[in-house]
Amino acid sequence: MPSSPLAGTFPSPDCLVDIPRLVSAYFSVKPDPFDPAQRIAFGTSGHRGSALSGSFNEDHILAVTQAICTYRKNHGIDGPLHLGFDTHALSWPAFISALEVLTANGVTVRIAQNDEYTPTPVISHAILTYNRGRTSGLSDGIVITPSHNPPKDGGFKYNPPHGGPAGSDITGDIEKAANRLLESALSGVSRIPFERALSSPLTHRHDFVTPYVTDLGTILDMEILSGSRIRMGVNPLGGAGVHYWGRIAEHYRLDLTVVNPDVDPTFRFMTLDKDGEIRMDPSSPDAMRGFLETAGNFDIAFACDTDHDRHGIVTRSAGLLPPNHYLSVMIDFLFRTRGAWKADVRVGKTLVSSQMIDRVARALGRNVQEVPVGFKWFVDGLLSGDLGFAGEESAGASFLRRDGTVWTTDKDAIVPSLLAAEILARDGRDPGACYRDLVARFGDPVYRRIDAPATPEEKTRLQKLSPENVKTRYLAGDPVLEILTRAPGNGAEIGGIKVTTENGWFAARPSGTENIYKIYAESFRGKDHLETLLAEARELVSQTLSG
Repeated sequence: MPSSPLAGTFPSPDCLVDIPRLVSAYFSVKPDPFDPAQRIAFGTSGHRGSALSGSFNEDHILAVTQAICTYRKNHGIDGPLHLGFDTHALSWPAFISALEVLTANGVTVRIAQNDEYTPTPVISHAILTYNRGRTSGLSDGIVITPSHNPPKDGGFKYNPPHGGPAGSDITGDIEKAANRLLESALSGVSRIPFERALSSPLTHRHDFVTPYVTDLGTILDMEILSGSRIRMGVNPLGGAGVHYWGRIAEHYRLDLTVVNPDVDPTFRFMTLDKDGEIRMDPSSPDAMRGFLETAGNFDIAFACDTDHDRHGIVTRSAGLLPPNHYLSVMIDFLFRTRGAWKADVRVGKTLVSSQMIDRVARALGRNVQEVPVGFKWFVDGLLSGDLGFAGEESAGASFLRRDGTVWTTDKDAIVPSLLAAEILARDGRDPGACYRDLVARFGDPVYRRIDAPATPEEKTRLQKLSPENVKTRYLAGDPVLEILTRAPGNGAEIGGIKVTTENGWFAARPSGTENIYKIYAESFRGKDHLETLLAEARELVSQTLSG
């Protein structure tokens, strides 16, 4: 899709969401439970929508929270629920609704001191910390965030006792139960007024910050960072970790500057993304353009999205690193320096991540677990310590502590950001220079994603493809080595198709929210070969869908 001429510029007043109107719509708009666009739908990161379009309103949150309470009761989950929210305008109203229902259902809830924002990885860390050594009375959590989505959006996701994103079996049950409640005009939803919920003996103020900050030394070499003179700059992008960075710098005596400490639900300080929307995506050159102009003042700089589960790394040698580049660098560094990790610990990657990861892992003597898109597929491996590293092409990752035990089972942008500084301190080269070394050893891949229109029927057909449906033996001049509709790492359906050759690959999968399908492609033979690969991939998918 073509870029907007406004990409990379600061938003004009007419680009900003009307916050009073948005919040009013949350409470006043009643969704139509029989309109598919206004029903509750859990994607790879929970339910998302906007109050202005009737897809994220009070009724949705009341219904989902009640469904989560029922799920907890049916599965014997009776420990405290950790409840966090980010800086999107709809997150606080949704927090109010959720707490009203949780306490009415007798759920013990832990909320942040002083109504502080709480990042996604901090909730995962808190769940795992509480549950360590327990076999009953287990804890879980809810994070209210639409991640890096535009300011008009809201999001709501559930993390069960394993601390990571809920699997499809769980979200499917919650989604069905919540939609039944919507259809019944919320009959069966229990709630009490917010003031009573807040003062309830079931509601406990909890210090999320200190345990997370003081624990960072178990996953990162904070001693080498404390002793270095590396100047670090961080831009929280107005997100939930905004007040964590100062505590981290103070505790570990780091030369770390918070470039933008502002919180503004319009996010007017962001430059517009490639489509002209405000989007807090730390891996987008357009969304990051404002920060990139100041990042050169530091030895290493980084940014995190609104719930701090996606990172963006800015180096002096290469500027803003593409996510796949930094994933490869992290894997190479971690598996070389974490001597306490088990010899057979594996690398986790999504099906649409770079093959550079496979080449790096092979040189390290490590196996790769390739899974469908969605961090939920990494939870078990991280929890057991079988996966040393897990990362997504969209700049989300987590990895094990230095002793080889689990850190978080959800994406954590804070830790990869600080790891960039550890790499610089230990190796004397920033991650951009480290990636150039990998290119010299393994080749220089080029990677791109494009979107193409698709009807709902075509999207369904794409999801149900089998390898036999693809009638081709060559792709961009190379013999086809593999045609996949299931992920090789766990056998799960990928909801699309992936075709690989010796020098490149493409994957196609339908969007869960728009009438488009996405084609991801990578070539180790250069840009011209990538363009040929993309063109043939699009033609191949088009023929397959029409056939």
